[in-house]
Amino acid sequence: MMRQLLAVAAGGAMGAVLRWLMASSIQKMVGGAFPWGTFAVNALGSLMLGFLFVWLIERSTAGELLRLAITIGFLGAFTTFSTYSLESIRLLQEGAFGMALGNILGQVVVCLTLTWLGVQLARSL
Repeated sequence: MMRQLLAVAAGGAMGAVLRWLMASSIQKMVGGAFPWGTFAVNALGSLMLGFLFVWLIERSTAGELLRLAITIGFLGAFTTFSTYSLESIRLLQEGAFGMALGNILGQVVVCLTLTWLGVQLARSL
């Protein structure tokens, strides 16, 4: 059990740091009130999780610790539902209803689509 916890923790630490670096860099580059940084990391993470879940489970001989570190640890910390939720609420509270709706629907549609695309891509290889 301790090895699994350490694998998830190590992957999670790397995913959280990369999320912060990527999301903050994108937000600084694009600017504006819309949370593009969070949108981008969630979209990329969804594509990666769909692909890697199939690849690691169906196509590779990767051990349990590597699978846990990558899927639950790294990608679990890289993507962020709680930040997406808070940013959506913030937009609603500020009266930016169009941006809030775009963020809520956009991330759901884009992330689900990219997860499906990642699964399909991995299965086609």
